[in-house]
Amino acid sequence: MSTTFPRAARGKPGYNVDQVEAFLADARVAYDADPAVATMVADDIRRTAFSMQKGGYSTQHVDAALERLEDAFAARERDRALQDAGNEEWYREARQTAQVILNRLDRAKGHRFQRTSFLTEGYSTADVDKFAAKLTRYFQDGYALTVDDVRTAVFRPQRGGYREAQVDIVLDSVVDVMLAVR
Repeated sequence: MSTTFPRAARGKPGYNVDQVEAFLADARVAYDADPAVATMVADDIRRTAFSMQKGGYSTQHVDAALERLEDAFAARERDRALQDAGNEEWYREARQTAQVILNRLDRAKGHRFQRTSFLTEGYSTADVDKFAAKLTRYFQDGYALTVDDVRTAVFRPQRGGYREAQVDIVLDSVVDVMLAVR
């Protein structure tokens, strides 16, 4: 019986144990492999998902481990890119991505992302716009914001709100930039 992570509280769902173990085994192989032949990247870790099962692994513990794993892969990718392209090119690309993000965030409140129909729920425009202001201050003024703040941002549902996929893509890009310049 595996004890990689604590189990979810009695009667509560947790992540599917077999899926988590298989993913971690793949990640271990990918990390130990030649970095030039990347079979898994930080973005893959960020986008991974597991089924839920009673008595599965504690989601909190697995999520924390995945964040650390993503950080390790991102650092390795950054080191590899710096070696290949040099500091100047790496930071130029990070600045370009940050500018694309800022261009999106500079749009008027309520118009930063596409909206869902009034029958469909999306992210609360007020919540997203408030967080967008923090991101803008981070990029323009050095406002204190951590990768974890971005990863764990939560927005209330709203009919006719912002399309979740668009918001999530921008947040993923913010994490990429933050990890790139760490």
